[in-house]
Amino acid sequence: MDQSLAQAEHGWSSTFPTFRAAPARAIREALNSFVSDASPEQVRAWDESIPPLQHEVGEAIAERTEAARFAAVLEYELPLEFRRTDVIFLVNGAVMVLELKGKQSPIQADLDQASAYARDLRAYHRECEHRQVKPVLVLMRASGRVGTFSGVEVIGPDQINALATLEAPDGEVDVVSTEAFLDAGAYRPLPSLVEAARELLENGDLRRIKRAAAATEPTLDALKRITTTAAGTKTRHLVLVTGLPGSGKTLVGLQLAHARLLDGLAVPRSSGVPTAPAVYLSGNGPLVEVLQYELQGAGGSGKAFVRGVKEYVRRYSSRPDLVPPEHVLIFDEAQRAFDAAQVALKHPEFGDGKSEPEHFVEFAERVPQWCVVVGLIGTGQEIHTGEEAGLGQWLTAVAGAPGNWEVHVPPAVAEVFRGFPRVSVDPALELTTEVRYHLASDVHVYVAGLLDESGGVDLPRLARTLDESGYHLRITRDLDRAKAYLRSRYRDDPEARFGIIASSKDRDLPRFGVPNDFQSTKRVKNGPWFAEGESDRYGRSCRELRECVTEFGCQGLELDAALLAWGTDLVRDGGRWSNSNARGYQRAALIRDAMRLRRNAYRVLLTRGRDATVVFVPPIGALDETYEHLANSGFVDLQ
Repeated sequence: MDQSLAQAEHGWSSTFPTFRAAPARAIREALNSFVSDASPEQVRAWDESIPPLQHEVGEAIAERTEAARFAAVLEYELPLEFRRTDVIFLVNGAVMVLELKGKQSPIQADLDQASAYARDLRAYHRECEHRQVKPVLVLMRASGRVGTFSGVEVIGPDQINALATLEAPDGEVDVVSTEAFLDAGAYRPLPSLVEAARELLENGDLRRIKRAAAATEPTLDALKRITTTAAGTKTRHLVLVTGLPGSGKTLVGLQLAHARLLDGLAVPRSSGVPTAPAVYLSGNGPLVEVLQYELQGAGGSGKAFVRGVKEYVRRYSSRPDLVPPEHVLIFDEAQRAFDAAQVALKHPEFGDGKSEPEHFVEFAERVPQWCVVVGLIGTGQEIHTGEEAGLGQWLTAVAGAPGNWEVHVPPAVAEVFRGFPRVSVDPALELTTEVRYHLASDVHVYVAGLLDESGGVDLPRLARTLDESGYHLRITRDLDRAKAYLRSRYRDDPEARFGIIASSKDRDLPRFGVPNDFQSTKRVKNGPWFAEGESDRYGRSCRELRECVTEFGCQGLELDAALLAWGTDLVRDGGRWSNSNARGYQRAALIRDAMRLRRNAYRVLLTRGRDATVVFVPPIGALDETYEHLANSGFVDLQ
């Protein structure tokens, strides 16, 4: 059956009158039949909650005639996900999302779980896009209205009727039909990076998410136009795409690498037409490791889907006669390209004094007739020694190449290429909308303000705005409390990924239970850490909250929530940031600005979570001012 005609999985759906008249036992049996592995605790919770819900629905019907058109949906499973909402009411001008807890008072994890359900329905459900979606936490042991916290209405069950019968904002009765709401094609969630890669490998295409498409499709279309022009005119092009953290650079690169239009543009060789006319390369070793691990069983070779820059450079540098089969070379995290000094240090066997960009351009020169080199640039994310040379390396590479290269750049970096004879400036090559964080925008603005990189940012106000959008900033000085929050929040979502991340230059975290030292992080297997769930028999999943990855292990990757252990390598001291206690760099002579690298490291760490960032600040005096700064900037303490 066409998914657009199929109903989303759920345990019960009916109008209010039918729900009120049904025997409670029949409703519970329907739910039990749907959730076949329900625990005794879950069944008991249904038995305790169904009668009060029926009572409140009955009062709504008695008070307002239009309530007969309202509907109840229980145990609604969000399509393409594993999460289930407890109760959804389709009422007057709104969609109410009720999260039921057998408690008398709320905890932050309960509030944030309810908030996330409402956020995702607003962001990805067709019928909720232009309707009010109300997150409601119902405390089954409480009574009356408890209050509003983090944008979530907290009530006892006796107040459900009062909320359900509120007047619509425009005074009109606008109730979404049950059929329209339960249409399985109505909910299209934004996939994680790994999920998107898997879809591309298995289907050759990516589900279209309206919000994400509006942000990334102009860039992808521009890249396709340039590629088609290069093939038609037999010319060589360098294209740079810049983007904020979480703006979809990697997704754009993966989609271009697997665009069907490339199949008809490849030039036949003596061995035939290349079967893979584009290659997606990354200088980010952990990203390559995670994608290859996750995709190795997804109907193809994960190794062919994404390859490491270093192995590519090694292969074609050692064989000057070897011609790459691809016409389109996509270099993700291109801001991380090694300069000549770092290449010489890391790969003395090359012995040619070239930077990585110079190597790439030289390889592309070997490709017959036409080629396109695409560099995906993450702004402000240079964290490695040898990555500070910047975009000037790419200018040097094309300026010294024998071919007549054409360069395409966004306005933000046009100045770097001033004077180059063939430059086109295209605003579409700059990704400016954050799509990683669902409905939230301006996470990058908040982080820049937090790190003192941009003035005039009202951090507490912006933190509240992010919170209202469903992006949560949380803080604690108790590591166990942070772990308990995450485990509670994602208890019903086995596919969620949350884990501990920390700076590589901190000296003190290991004595507080955060193993960010070199030997411990070296032992982490990035593929299983990001990809596996709690069922992994070797205990390698990030959800175990035992192992830690640093900025080098998580850059370019993402978690649903990041537990960031704040180190003493970047502390607030006298109203300013200081890196005086950071571990030294192994090759300090190659470092141009150590403080900039620290800020960039924490920018990476602060932008990994799609839903939330939970900061653990160890209880030591050296970090007291840091904790106060974060709390005063809008991070909510889990106490």
